[in-house]
Amino acid sequence: MPANKTLIGHLACFGAYFIFGLNIVFCKDIANSGLISPLELFALRSLVAAGLFWLVSALAPRQHVPWPDLLRMAAASSLGIVVTQLSFLKAITITRSIDLSIVGSSTPIMTMFVAALVLKEPLSLKKVGGVLLSLSGVIILILNTTGSTNGVDSTSPLGIGLVLLNCLSFALYLGIFRPLIARYSAITLMKWMFTTAAILSVPFAAYDLSKISWNAFPTSVLWQIGFLIAMATFVAYLLIPIGQKHLRPTVVSMYSYIQPVIAVVISIAIGMDKLTWPKMMAAALVFTGVWLVNRSRAAVQKTAEKQTA
Repeated sequence: MPANKTLIGHLACFGAYFIFGLNIVFCKDIANSGLISPLELFALRSLVAAGLFWLVSALAPRQHVPWPDLLRMAAASSLGIVVTQLSFLKAITITRSIDLSIVGSSTPIMTMFVAALVLKEPLSLKKVGGVLLSLSGVIILILNTTGSTNGVDSTSPLGIGLVLLNCLSFALYLGIFRPLIARYSAITLMKWMFTTAAILSVPFAAYDLSKISWNAFPTSVLWQIGFLIAMATFVAYLLIPIGQKHLRPTVVSMYSYIQPVIAVVISIAIGMDKLTWPKMMAAALVFTGVWLVNRSRAAVQKTAEKQTA
């Protein structure tokens, strides 16, 4: 794969997960407000995102999508958007931040094994080592970060189960639907995936959404909801398929380890946290692990090219 396309994939993934890192904080504040339920929030973001993607698609080259692929996109939406987002938005209300972060770190591990089973992506020693290295960095970072529990005093077993469901669902999406993603533009793919998400959620939330008194929302919560819809839904989900086109699923999922690093960096920048040696070491471990996994992929690709030459 040309180096410039690989760079595009890395930049897209970094941008998406940078946004997701900010969004975790905002989602917790929205959930703690108690003004809108997880289902209502998901239905709202799905509906608006679908509208935005349809609007943008009118300006982009049109791609014909046959019925079999529309059904595959619906299945991809169920795994990559509906289950992942609903489980996350509910889990965040019944799970302490530290527990959610630690359990959520299992996504790249799950993705690595799903990619090995579905796409026959090799489990090299360098790849496994890179995933475990980044995982150790994330855990060190989390354990050395002080902060509130964001309104949640204890973690329920249901919360842990929902976080694991979130990780497994997204791992399956990354591994199973990569061939489908490669056939279509990010706009076409997200247009149909968010349309599916809206169809599955809006009928169940429409009545409650119609009863919401938006005037009662604090301005800060309204801004956070706006960020959730515009950036964490529209922009981030536009970037993820771009990354998936140019990078292997395990590499894409490794960028989830950057989220807590981004959160800590921002906290330090605004004076809410302090820079310490354990945090610096944790960040170094995370980025070194991502580099190792990417190097493992590059080595495998070079070997394959030599065999076919």
